[in-house]
Amino acid sequence: MPGIDACLHEIMALPGARGAAIVDWTSGLALGTAGESPNGDHETTATETAELARAAAEYEAFEAGDSKGPPVEDLIVTTRTGYHVLRFVETTFDSSVFLHLWLDRDTGNLALARLRLQQLAERLVLT
Repeated sequence: MPGIDACLHEIMALPGARGAAIVDWTSGLALGTAGESPNGDHETTATETAELARAAAEYEAFEAGDSKGPPVEDLIVTTRTGYHVLRFVETTFDSSVFLHLWLDRDTGNLALARLRLQQLAERLVLT
């Protein structure tokens, strides 16, 4: 079971990974970061992506019915040069954490990245 640093290391090993973070979407704080940040500042990126994650998690349009956990599994934002993949982490406590991967559009594999983030989110140990 990987902790924050090991999880970020595994994310950065994905083909095309440019940057990664584990973010608390209620506070907007990065619990850990690796690689580059799209705007050069990991804390600003964490705050901005947390706003997007919070909106998706709280809007009734995305309600998952009777299922437990966040109503949204992941979000993908496509830019001209890359993808931003946000994967919500389900925990036994009231989690508000997500993984954020910034993936290069030319060298990354979006399907592989989504699958790998899902696996990491399921195994991540937050202490």
